[in-house]
Amino acid sequence: MDMSELTAYAKEKYQLEEEYKWADFPGFSVICHPQTGKWIALLMRQWDENSGTVIQRCDLKCGQPDRRALGKPYLSAPLRMTGYKWTGVAFTSDTEREVVFRLFDRAMTAAEPRGLGLIDKLLRRLERNEDSLPTGGATIVLEPQSVPVRSACKDTPLPFSGSSYRPERQALPERLRQMRRLYEYGGGSAKANSRSFYRQAAFMADYEDDFPWSGDFFCYYPTYHELTTAQLRGYFTWRSRVRRGEYERIPTSAAYIYVYELLNGIGVAGPEEALHKLREFETGYLDSGIGDASMRTNLRRWMLELAVISGLPPETAQQYADPQLLQRDAALTVLRAPEDRTDEEVFSALCSLGGQKPARSPVVTGNPERGRHLFSEVWRCAASNYRDHGKNLFTLCFGVRSSRRWFPLDNAIYYLKEKPADRTCDLTECRSYRCRDGDWTERTYHKTDKDRWQGFLHETDLLLRRYLKTGRYLKEKEEEQWAAPFINQVIEADRQDALAAARPKINIDLTGLEQIRRDALTTQNSLLTEEDRLQSAAEEAPSAVCEPAPPAELPDIPLDPVQQQILRTLLTGGSPEELLRSHHLMPSLVADAVNEALFDEIGDTVLDCDGDVLSLVEDYKEELAQLLGGA
Repeated sequence: MDMSELTAYAKEKYQLEEEYKWADFPGFSVICHPQTGKWIALLMRQWDENSGTVIQRCDLKCGQPDRRALGKPYLSAPLRMTGYKWTGVAFTSDTEREVVFRLFDRAMTAAEPRGLGLIDKLLRRLERNEDSLPTGGATIVLEPQSVPVRSACKDTPLPFSGSSYRPERQALPERLRQMRRLYEYGGGSAKANSRSFYRQAAFMADYEDDFPWSGDFFCYYPTYHELTTAQLRGYFTWRSRVRRGEYERIPTSAAYIYVYELLNGIGVAGPEEALHKLREFETGYLDSGIGDASMRTNLRRWMLELAVISGLPPETAQQYADPQLLQRDAALTVLRAPEDRTDEEVFSALCSLGGQKPARSPVVTGNPERGRHLFSEVWRCAASNYRDHGKNLFTLCFGVRSSRRWFPLDNAIYYLKEKPADRTCDLTECRSYRCRDGDWTERTYHKTDKDRWQGFLHETDLLLRRYLKTGRYLKEKEEEQWAAPFINQVIEADRQDALAAARPKINIDLTGLEQIRRDALTTQNSLLTEEDRLQSAAEEAPSAVCEPAPPAELPDIPLDPVQQQILRTLLTGGSPEELLRSHHLMPSLVADAVNEALFDEIGDTVLDCDGDVLSLVEDYKEELAQLLGGA
């Protein structure tokens, strides 16, 4: 939490401005009570030369809560002030906004002039139409008191406490009052915050208001609890219009609350309708230019995550995924096996992952068809022939598919009502999601060796420009020359094709050839005797004895006997630990060797290594059993 969030909260809720009282100490400021002028907060900012950052501290006059019971490391004794009424607050990444805001409200209440507590109770009774005073009676005398007026708030009526008494306050509708009571105070955790939001959102699902929004609002992970009464009414008025397709500008933090509602299934019949509403919001609010376009990244991420965890079909999830994510997966699928792909597909994949540099090369702009063919052929040649430490070029550039923990909707206000069922979603050929016992994993290509990948494209562009004598020649880089042999091989093949195309062609008229053959056959038959005809017929007769076809052979697997035995042991559910120990083998090296050997056959990782434990990838057990001729 940053100190600026506290000053923004004081200004938004209580209309209090930060005051700088000491010209010689610009890092110190105070916040005063609007009626009494007493300090309720001392704010301190100090530059730390060791860390190169500004240390932010604050002393709040809220009494001394039981800091040990709260268990908050950022609460301490006051730094500058003295006395039991002050508490110190350190602003760090662990400081919780809700706790600090609650202490600030407490400081405002503690600084009220005496007598307002009884007035507050009286007004509460009047709101409930209770005419009688508290038991025992009371006498209240309201007399004007001469309170020194500070120049900062001259002739300006200001609210003065966290109580419900305000001289000209906005009436709180009963539905909003009931909603506020549903908030879970004292939780402080992200889960408790999400649970409170879901409970309040479900209660307010059909609420509408007619009170336009005004003012600014900024908050990380915003919920109803951070909004003032006027802001709450303004938000629900804005939401009613959005549901009717009428989009108006509202602070981005408030717009996120509407997105959080849809993610939690508020106001919709199910996840598919929620996704449809989120897409409508993207089109009507973001694409139209009304809202902040920076929301789009989070929105598209959340739509895909909601579709996956809701168990929707992959085809539906793809409709809401980020197009750039799908484009990357499609490019990886093409580059992984480029032999059966067209030049246009391979070149588009190179451009998709190469930042469009190949498309802007003069090799392509000068002669698009030939340029795309040369770039594609270079990748095919290098991908098939280049090896480094037993790995091919695709694996060196993009790694192998691996599984990592996946935390859907972890950066949104989302309440998980029940443990998700086990399920698998194969979004693309390169990306899948799996839930097991409530834990999600994402399996895809997580790493990219940008230096090797960009080096390959740069060296290809460099040599092709020189070969075609086009554009500005690029600077050579020694670390990229590993790709030169494959590029030169493609260049030589293209040169030979060009020479063959340049040779003069000799056209032979074959229209009379068939007639010549028929005439020759007629002449031959006329010269044969009867004995010659019988002998020729006997030679042409098919043999009555048919030799049996050779038995089908199992494919030749590039694995040694020990590696095959390890795979057979795992297929039958056994442990290869004894095999590894007896042959002095490391599990991680065995996994790498097997995966590399079978990559051309299966096209993916088949053997995982977690620590020293080997396990087969579930999806390829059947293929392995066939390759090994049965376990």
